[in-house]
Amino acid sequence: MSHTAKSMKPHLWEKSYPENMNWAFTAKSQPVYRLLETAAENHPDRICADFLGREYAYDEIMRMANQVAKGLQDLGMKKGDRIGLCLPNCPYYIAAYFGAMKAGCTVVNFNPLYTQEELEYQINDSGIRLMFTLDVEAIYEKVEKSVDHTQLSKIVVCSLPGALSCVKSILFKLFKGKELATIEENNTNILFTNLIANDGQPTKVEISPENDIALLQYTGGTTGVPKGAMLTHENVYSNAAQVRLWLGDVDENGERFLGVIPFFHVFAMTAVMNLAIHTASRIIMYPRFNLDDTLKAIHKLKPTIFPGVPTIFNAINNHKDILNYNLSSLKYCISGGATLPEQVRDTFVNLTGCKMVEGYGLSECSPVATCNPPHTGGKPNAIGIPLPGTCVEIRDLDKNEKVLPTGERGEVFIRGPQVMKGYWGKEEATKETLIDDWLKTGDVGYMDEDGYVFLTDRLKEIIITSGYNVYPRMIEEAFYKNEMVEEVIVIGIPDDNKGEVPKAFVKLKADAHITKEELLTFVKSRLNPIEKPAEIEFRDELPKTLIGKLSKKELIAEEKEKRNQK
Repeated sequence: MSHTAKSMKPHLWEKSYPENMNWAFTAKSQPVYRLLETAAENHPDRICADFLGREYAYDEIMRMANQVAKGLQDLGMKKGDRIGLCLPNCPYYIAAYFGAMKAGCTVVNFNPLYTQEELEYQINDSGIRLMFTLDVEAIYEKVEKSVDHTQLSKIVVCSLPGALSCVKSILFKLFKGKELATIEENNTNILFTNLIANDGQPTKVEISPENDIALLQYTGGTTGVPKGAMLTHENVYSNAAQVRLWLGDVDENGERFLGVIPFFHVFAMTAVMNLAIHTASRIIMYPRFNLDDTLKAIHKLKPTIFPGVPTIFNAINNHKDILNYNLSSLKYCISGGATLPEQVRDTFVNLTGCKMVEGYGLSECSPVATCNPPHTGGKPNAIGIPLPGTCVEIRDLDKNEKVLPTGERGEVFIRGPQVMKGYWGKEEATKETLIDDWLKTGDVGYMDEDGYVFLTDRLKEIIITSGYNVYPRMIEEAFYKNEMVEEVIVIGIPDDNKGEVPKAFVKLKADAHITKEELLTFVKSRLNPIEKPAEIEFRDELPKTLIGKLSKKELIAEEKEKRNQK
């Protein structure tokens, strides 16, 4: 059964669509691994992955994925078993992701930088018994320790030097050999090369795309316990198809995607890996983001599509030698994961000449729900319009029963073929979040008369000052208009008279000189009186999440600790 979006009358946002694009969207009922199979069937010799200079063709990656599927089946893994991937961006990730799904298993993404406690919580919650990881000591050691405290019993160890070119492999072992773990092959450890030592002919597993879970994608856990969003094959495949349709015309010889944000994060999984494979394009991948390496890659390897988070684009804007790099190969840049300040976008577009669009989504919707249209670039500060087949409603903040008219702020609700089946093992949380097939996002925003959606904040991050709602993003935008400011985070802090008041944490650009008083005077003229920050604190660095988004939770915890010490 496929999901078909039908519109009885045009939605508000349909008038903002490109002329040749129809909002009504029929999601193909396909297993996720068909993305890779189709690309390999049609373009076997085309390069799929360029990993630090070593190139892997589509037929090579597909062969590895088939061998992974067969190897997992030979180990007794069956349909519905959860398989962990604790890997940075590398060819092993692609082969394990699609291979596990072809074996009928459910992929569970793990961040290699998780603490031991975070790693073991997710292993226990998801119930995985087998994990893919690298032979890098810092990652492998945590996975190995987890065997003693969880039900994890098998570790497939992938060789980092083995994924590199011959010369780079020798150099890595020579200069960074101490970073590699000593692996003893035993009942627990299985070398990746041994796992795939088979004919690559797995037993066919029947997949029901609309019912079978392809992926457990854990939410960040910034509020409460992390939860695994159950994404079906239809959810993940549909979202790749929606974003592909939204992208419009692509080079018939394949684009060149720059993959510096991690595939284990749902944004990169769809907007980099799955979208690139859906278009049979080349993925220029790096195991982690490094600013200088990224600029060199753009300059030398000439990627055409660059999905990233705002802090990456901002870092590029502020690089001291930015004018020494040729960034003109970039055609499209997709910003996601966090709100994109208008100043950051305008500066980056002026530097590169690219079309830059901001999108929006959540782990719970695979993840992309809205995006500014590439043909126009959309509207400043908007997160775009709903993707084909996707509906967005703005509902009242009290009971979520009333759909609000244009221009009024409320909670964002989403419905579409990419919306999850529910949370793994958490029925109550599922009931609270999925309401009659609508996803309750916890984000606050409004829709304008052209169907564009604007976010004002997370529901739980709204600052209530003297009974009035104050939206941190509005204050942050005012700070970004000052040319001295590189990054800013605004949170609410307690106040005896007003309940809460805003506090701004600011990182200035290199060699910038401005006092707190001067900066406060600057933003006051751009804010209403209740939005005026009560405090400004300069920082050399602001906290970020593991994928590079600015993070508020550390600052909130700091302020709470200060109050407890008084």
